[in-house]
Amino acid sequence: MYKLLIRPILFWFDPEEVHYFSFSFIKFISKIPFVPSIVKSIYEVKDSRLEREVFGLKFKNPVGLAAGFDKDAKCYKELSNFGFGFIEIGTITPKAQEGNPKKRLFRLKEDSAIINRMGFNNGGVDEAVLRLKKNNGILIGGNIGKNKITSNENAIDDYLTCFDALFDYVDYFVVNVSSPNTPNLRELQEKKPLTNLLRDLQDSNSKKQIPKPILLKIAPDLTDEQLMDIITIINETKIAGVIATNTTISRDGLQSKNKTETGGLSGKPLTKRATEVIRFLSEQSNKAFPIIGVGGIHSAEDALEKLEAGASLIQLYTGFIYEGPSLVTKINKEILKRKSNTYFNQKPN
Repeated sequence: MYKLLIRPILFWFDPEEVHYFSFSFIKFISKIPFVPSIVKSIYEVKDSRLEREVFGLKFKNPVGLAAGFDKDAKCYKELSNFGFGFIEIGTITPKAQEGNPKKRLFRLKEDSAIINRMGFNNGGVDEAVLRLKKNNGILIGGNIGKNKITSNENAIDDYLTCFDALFDYVDYFVVNVSSPNTPNLRELQEKKPLTNLLRDLQDSNSKKQIPKPILLKIAPDLTDEQLMDIITIINETKIAGVIATNTTISRDGLQSKNKTETGGLSGKPLTKRATEVIRFLSEQSNKAFPIIGVGGIHSAEDALEKLEAGASLIQLYTGFIYEGPSLVTKINKEILKRKSNTYFNQKPN
C-alpha cells in the first residue's frame, strides 16, 4: 500500500516539507485511542531470538532508525511503534541553528537515493532534553556534533556540552565528525584531532557513575589506510564501537538530474560501499568492536548482507523513506528465517 499509493502522493511534494508533514500526521494519529496498538500489531515482530546484547545494552531487535530522521527527538515514541529496536536522535548541537539555506534536500528517484545538505539543523540540546525526559523505555542513541560557528579547535567544548546535557537521557552516544554538510567538520576525522576528541569524551565518561557507550560515525569515503587508523584509534581510546557509514560525497554511477547537487548522498548507491567498510573493519580488527551498519538498506537482503559482513546492528534511513515501514518487519522476519546464521550464534559484544 505504501509504495503503490502513499509514496507516489508524498513524492509529488518538496521532500523537506513532506518530512515535517509526515511527523505531524504520525503524531496526530498516534493520539487517537488504540492507533498506536494497531500500528504495533502490524509492524512489530516480537521474538526473543531477535534480541541482541551489544556494548552492554539489550536491543529487542537489531533494526534501528538512523540519526537525521528525528533530529530533535520530536517523534521517537511514535516512530518506535513501527517496530524499530532502537531510535537514534540528532545530530544535536549545543545551540539551536537553522542549518543550511533551503532548498537542501533532494530526491534522486531513478537512483532510489537522497542528497541532503541540511547542516545540522536542530533546536539545540536543551530542547531535545525536555522531550527525552518523557521517554518511557525506548532505547535511544544520542548523535552529537558541533555548531557551525564553532571552530575545529574548540569543537571538543561543543561535544562535551552535548554529552553532559544528554547523558541521563540517552543509552549510547554517537560522535558525528563525518557529515559533509558542516564546513571543515570532516577534518576532525584525521588521526590526531579525532584521537584527542574521543579521549576527552572518554575522560568525561569515566567520571560518570555508570559510563555509557560512545560510538564513532565514519564516512564511507575513507581510504583503507584511514580505516586502519580508525581501528587504531578505537583500540587506543577504548570507545565502544563504530557506525558505518554516514553519507557519501561520491556521485559515481548516478542517473538522476539532481546528481550534481552538493551534500551527502544516501540510499541504494551507498549499499555496496557501506558493506565493504563494515567487512573491512570487522576483518581487519578481528571483530574487536561492535559495528552498527547503515547505508543503502532497501531490502531484507541488504540488511542480511551487512549483518553477515560483521555488523551487530543495522539502521535505516533512506530505505525507510523509499520502501516504507514494512521494511522493518520484513528484515526482522527474514532474520528469524535465517536464525542459524553466524550473526545469531556470535558471542554478544
